[in-house]
This record gives sequence, structure tokens and C-alpha cells, in this order.
Amino acid sequence: MTVRYPNGKPYVGRPSGDELQTINYANRGMSLEDDLNATNLYYREQDIAVIYKKPTPVQIVRVDYPKRSAAKITEAYFKKPSTTDYNGIYKGRYIDFEAKETMNRTALPLQNFHEHQIRHMQQVKAHGGIVFIIVKFTRDDDVYLLDADVLFQYWKEQARGGRKSLPKSVFEEKGDKIPFGWAPRLDYLAIVDRKYIKN
Repeated sequence: MTVRYPNGKPYVGRPSGDELQTINYANRGMSLEDDLNATNLYYREQDIAVIYKKPTPVQIVRVDYPKRSAAKITEAYFKKPSTTDYNGIYKGRYIDFEAKETMNRTALPLQNFHEHQIRHMQQVKAHGGIVFIIVKFTRDDDVYLLDADVLFQYWKEQARGGRKSLPKSVFEEKGDKIPFGWAPRLDYLAIVDRKYIKN
């Protein structure tokens, strides 16, 4: 199935079957999305917070019917650019964040973000929401929470010809490392409590 953005470009998401054969996943944990989805399920089941992954609306263009009782979507388009990955409410505060993974050991390329995502995060922040990014440096299994203001600063510098990535050292100095646990898997709300929620 081919899924495309509104501008017609194909969506390049998870690796294809051929690419998966060349990647060694031995001794590697779940994807960041899986970890966050499991964590958010725990938060909901324990009545701690209500945070969900946002669905991306898709327009179906072509459907094949290989059997009378089955339909196969062969072409679809995203109806509109997505904003961020996750949003919800915690202790009466609106939370909105983007999750990214990178195989790069030393930096997160800023090309992983889009202008509309930055604008969305800036608007949420301007209206008093809690906004951050969660980034997994996959090769080292390091996961960090970083306030969106740091991302905004590097995004502006990039526009003025500055560096085109967020160094891992920035995550280490200005962010918070999220340790892996059992339940919840990635307790990022413990960091949200420290950084954003005033009791």
C-alpha cells in the first residue's frame, strides 16, 4: 500500500521488508512508540493521566478486492499534515509532545521535524500547555525528555545558517534521561512532575 502526504510525496515510515532484513535487532528493546504506548496505557489503567497517540487522518484512494469478502487498500493519502505524536491531560494540565528515534549516536538531525510541528508546539506553549520532545538514541538505548524551548532555539539557529542537528550533549545537559522500568516502561511523568507541575 502506498500512503502519501498532501503534496504527493510518499510517506516513508517504518523500514520496508527488504530493509528489515539488513537491520540486526538482536538485544534491542521495543521501539520508542511501543514503549510510550505501553507507558500511556499504564497511566490510563492506573488513572494517573489520559494521554494518547494521535491518529493521522487518511484518505483512501484505491481499494482492490482480491476476494468478494476482502478488501485491500492499495493507495491512500494523509488528509493533512500531522501535528505532534501524543497529547492528553495530567493533573489538570494539557500535555503535547513529539517522539523521535535516531540511529545517530551524537545528535538528532533537525530534519526529523517539520515547520508545522514546530508552529503547533509553539502555539500550545503560548497557551500554557506543557510541550516537550522525547528522543531515543537507539544505538545506546538512551531516552531523553527535552523541553520544547530548547528545540525552538536550535530550529531558529538552523534557519539562520546554524547547525542542522541537536547534539546529544544538549540532551545530557539540558534534558532529563528517562530510565527504563517495568510498569511504567518509561515514566516520563515523573520528570513532568519535577519540571512543570508545581504542587
